[in-house]
Amino acid sequence: MAPMLPTVEDPPVTRRSLPPAWVVITLACAGQFLVVLDVSVVNVALPSMRADLGLTAPGLQWVVNAYAIAFAGFMLLGGRAGDLYGRRRMFLLGLALFTVASLGGGLAREGWELLVARAVQGLGAAVLAPSTLTLLTAAVPEGAARARAIATWTAVGAGGGAAGGLVGGLLVDGLSWRWVLLINVPVGVLVLVGSMLGIPSARTRQAAGGAILESRAAAGRRLDLPGAVLVTSGLAALAYGIGQTEAEGWTAAATLVPLCAGLALIGLFLAVEARTKAPLMPLGLLRLRSVSSANAAMFVAGSAMFCMWFFMTLYAQNVLGYSPLDAGLALVPSSLAVVFGSKLAPSAMRAAGARNTAVLGTLVAAAGFGWQSTMAAHGAYLTTIMIPGILMMLGAGLAATPLAAFATSEAAPADAGLASGLINTSRTMGGSLGLAIMSTVAATRTGASTSAQALTEGYAQAFRLSGCLLLAGAVLMLAWLPRRAAAR
Repeated sequence: MAPMLPTVEDPPVTRRSLPPAWVVITLACAGQFLVVLDVSVVNVALPSMRADLGLTAPGLQWVVNAYAIAFAGFMLLGGRAGDLYGRRRMFLLGLALFTVASLGGGLAREGWELLVARAVQGLGAAVLAPSTLTLLTAAVPEGAARARAIATWTAVGAGGGAAGGLVGGLLVDGLSWRWVLLINVPVGVLVLVGSMLGIPSARTRQAAGGAILESRAAAGRRLDLPGAVLVTSGLAALAYGIGQTEAEGWTAAATLVPLCAGLALIGLFLAVEARTKAPLMPLGLLRLRSVSSANAAMFVAGSAMFCMWFFMTLYAQNVLGYSPLDAGLALVPSSLAVVFGSKLAPSAMRAAGARNTAVLGTLVAAAGFGWQSTMAAHGAYLTTIMIPGILMMLGAGLAATPLAAFATSEAAPADAGLASGLINTSRTMGGSLGLAIMSTVAATRTGASTSAQALTEGYAQAFRLSGCLLLAGAVLMLAWLPRRAAAR
């Protein structure tokens, strides 16, 4: 049925009747906060989940990976769906799916139910996340205002990841592990209702002469579902294979088979994308230097930085004896640092350029990781958690904003959702695989011992390797990112 058009009896739609841009920014940032929060919020709840549902150690790992891999693997599909069917529509659909899956996970009675719910959560997040950035950039004119809006979006997203430990600790200590998922339900419903009322449809904005938030492609375009399945399966196989190295080693069949299968699926994905008429990821987009360099840099940085919250939480609880709530509170300065770094980034971009700001942020983070790698089994809070944590996350906030701006600066309007999904995919994909690698490195160094000293040595080794990756990432950014500013 064709959509109803305004008639002479309809009240006139004016610019004044449209909500201000800050309403769209607030709702988009709220959606991004929920998505990123659930990447890390379950970390402090894992011991309670294991005791309640009888999960094995690999099962605990997949509580995190089921969400992260579905999130990363289907985010390209979510970005393209926003371009084809409308960003507002996909924002609402993804938020609704995410909220329902959170309810299912919070009510899970068996381990497999929780894992399925986490995977569906990741799918909802993959549909939701790309639309948060494209709605925001469509609502704000290009220039300084958009740079500030992107910085706010980056800060909120980074803050969501940073706040995961604190929020999880409060909920686990005060209620139960189930509330790290159930808390999404009332918040999700509130944001969903607010978005239905506060984000106007394309028809409403066109009638009022406002910016068009929807961007629907021509009829006949289809989603590349085979591509989405291939890339998601490939990522899952790679993560599983990396996880197997901890118990089986790198040369065992249980490790090599999934690793080879994952690489083959990723290769098949690229071959399919090169031949299909409507690819999920047009390879031509990667010919844009700003897009390819920013995504490569984000992948490397994400593979190093994602593990910070995971290992810091384990170090605080397993070595220093903090409760879940105390561990979350210990990371509050780091949470504030990442928000401050993100808000500082636009000013730094104007003063030093986007590329130099990204490099500077990465070097600051590398210094923090290097400091953290000197951690001791009986270290003081100030020198083994607070100061290195601030450096790590201050650098992360500084680097993320210019990389996000680079990744979306040259993409055509029809590919805006795809470009947004791609940069989020690079960050999450790098983080998922990086966490698997760092966990294996830490476990190899720790060995069979469960002493505080052995655990500390394992965590320190993971931080040391992450710092080296960040140094390599800084060199990559300096050599490959365009010299010009990403956001004019």
